[in-house]
Amino acid sequence: MATVQLKSDFIFELLKRFLQTDEGIAVKNKVNLVYQFNLAPEKIGKDEVSYTINLKKGEVIKGPYEGGKPDTTFTLRDEDFVKLADGKLNPQIAFMRGALKIKGSLSAAQKFTPDIFPKRPKL
Repeated sequence: MATVQLKSDFIFELLKRFLQTDEGIAVKNKVNLVYQFNLAPEKIGKDEVSYTINLKKGEVIKGPYEGGKPDTTFTLRDEDFVKLADGKLNPQIAFMRGALKIKGSLSAAQKFTPDIFPKRPKL
């Protein structure tokens, strides 16, 4: 199987670097939860790529969470994740429309807000 290149790979790389900064460490300490993202290049349920954002340890890993169960798992399309990270997609609206699926703790899900992501420079 060929490695799927996602638009959001870049965001996860930025987030990985951000979590090493003072601001990122503050976010990690405030949230202190583990999230898994299953991102679909086109259609949810097909060719999904997993990422783990571990805000207990302050790490971002490509692949599913291996330390038990994540607090919350989000499943969505790659391009919707990019919009979510950029603050252009409201997570509640995406969830109500079925564009965002949530498994696990809803209270943990509500703590995952766009301000967790570093602001990207406009290209």
